[in-house]
Amino acid sequence: MDFNNNYHAPQSPYATGLAGRCPRCGQGRLFSGFINLAPKCDVCGLDYKFADSGDGPAVFVTLFAGFVVLGAALWTELNYEPPFWVHMVIFMPLTIIVCLGMLRPLKGLLIALQYRNKAEQGRLDQ
Repeated sequence: MDFNNNYHAPQSPYATGLAGRCPRCGQGRLFSGFINLAPKCDVCGLDYKFADSGDGPAVFVTLFAGFVVLGAALWTELNYEPPFWVHMVIFMPLTIIVCLGMLRPLKGLLIALQYRNKAEQGRLDQ
């Protein structure tokens, strides 16, 4: 068996997805831009046409970032009662940083899990 071309050891979807690596070989890049998917793996040639994470990453990022940032803003308000502009200066950039920082790894994770579980759109058998 040719281990270089035909066989790829199973990769952890968590390690490959969060790192933005190919879910099959774990070596190639998954993204060609910040969140733009590459057409295929540059190492093993896996075609990424199967990958459709949809709005999933944005939903998880919004829920998590909203919980963390809103919780921090509420705690700050209750403990220090700063003026409104302090909230804008601190928590608006924090929201952007947390959301953008989490978007790419979560998109990679969802695509890697989609590959690992062979998830596809539903089809009617005829």
